[in-house]
Amino acid sequence: MPLHPRRTVLTAGATALLALAATACGGAATADGEGSGKVTVRIAYQSIPNADLVVKNQRLLEKALPDAEIRWVRFDSGGDVNTAVIAGAVDLGLLGSSPVTKGLSAPLDIPYKVLWIHDLIGDNEALVARKEIGSVAALKGRKVAAPFGSTAHYSLLAALDAAGMSAADVSLVDLQPQDALAAWQRGDIDAAYVWTPSLTELRKSGKVLVTSREIAARGKPTADLGVVTDAFAGKHPEIVDAWLSAEDQAVKLAKSDPAKAAAAIGAELNLTPEEARAQLAELVLLTAKEQQAPAYLGTPGKPGALAGNLRDAAVFLHGQKAIDAVPERSVFERALAVEELARAAR
Repeated sequence: MPLHPRRTVLTAGATALLALAATACGGAATADGEGSGKVTVRIAYQSIPNADLVVKNQRLLEKALPDAEIRWVRFDSGGDVNTAVIAGAVDLGLLGSSPVTKGLSAPLDIPYKVLWIHDLIGDNEALVARKEIGSVAALKGRKVAAPFGSTAHYSLLAALDAAGMSAADVSLVDLQPQDALAAWQRGDIDAAYVWTPSLTELRKSGKVLVTSREIAARGKPTADLGVVTDAFAGKHPEIVDAWLSAEDQAVKLAKSDPAKAAAAIGAELNLTPEEARAQLAELVLLTAKEQQAPAYLGTPGKPGALAGNLRDAAVFLHGQKAIDAVPERSVFERALAVEELARAAR
């Protein structure tokens, strides 16, 4: 299944980057854990109901790496994660496929690799409108929110295109999911394309016009991906292996015992186990072995279709003037961590 990317426009200057680095690292912490004698692993995560939250809640990585200091840092979007990576504030992280594409393209050219597909986005990301608005076409002239450059933004533009419209036909507002929810509750916007858990609240009083699962069926799927910086992967391959094993373990738990996985996710998102299980079911999770398929990351010597899909997304981003140029497919092939994945899939 081809994948199209979750991105967010990077506008922070050097001062903001340094401030974010200090915040994410909790001050003077470094990747080598100066002062503690331990290696510090800084992980960027988002409030998305997938198996990454199971790893965090069940402390799977802490159990696998008792001699390391694990720091989980929450971010609201993949663009923010890219900013943190550039600032040297995180080592591993979750981003949508669009910010990953942007990160691997000029002018960012971030030196990181795609380690993992956290999920294929389905019904957990959608366009919700006021109940009196009956279709995407009826949004013409209306105020619509989405986190600019995110997978939601990408899917919104795809939905508008399918309805014979463009971004110029609506009034687009750049809002993160929680801010979009607040704007919705104030009556400031007519529609929003966001992901859970904010989406869950929007659906209570609005009408779903289209979901990312439906957009995917039209040939423009999206995904959440895991990345690791080249520097960290080169210096700490054993930690990368442990991280991949923990993610694989969590996905297997979500498949074999979704109730237990949902309880862990619910604890992280302040949801009931029932609510968390419903949101988890809206995503498609893949084990390490499944991610070796040709449609995904692939195997050593045979990089998967994800590379081509990321390049296709770069074409889209270039058209949106979000990147300077479209990289060659080989750039994305080299960015797939197929060697590391192969070790985890054994």
